[in-house]
Amino acid sequence: MPTQDRLLKRLAWIPALYAAHIMLWYEQFKLTGAEGSVMLFNILADWLWISGYEQPFRLSVATAELIACVLLINTGSRMYGALLTLGIMSGAIFFHVVSPLGIDPYNDGGQLFREACWTWLSAAVILAIYRRELAALVAGLAARPMRLAI
Repeated sequence: MPTQDRLLKRLAWIPALYAAHIMLWYEQFKLTGAEGSVMLFNILADWLWISGYEQPFRLSVATAELIACVLLINTGSRMYGALLTLGIMSGAIFFHVVSPLGIDPYNDGGQLFREACWTWLSAAVILAIYRRELAALVAGLAARPMRLAI
């Protein structure tokens, strides 16, 4: 591995720790059923026509974020954690922009939205650093024959 790649992989700790920190910070609210978190997921559940399913929705997102954090902290699985984080944060950003939730659901200047954007950017930086491994993964998946279940 060239020296530049080793340096970049070491620098990937910074966005990985940032993303994991942000997601883990909000886990306490999601997992304990804090009022703000319940309100946020109720708005989303109602908008998605799955009223009454706020808790499984909230806990599913929390579980996915916990898995992403574990994958991000482990250097051997960091790329997969970044992929999962990018997907989760893409969904968060989408719902903030498109749903009745809005950019600033807590009237705090949009802090939750900003942190989702920075976390998304952190995951994108990690994927840029791991671009060779990501390209190999995509090439390997593209080379596999697709089997249709009949």
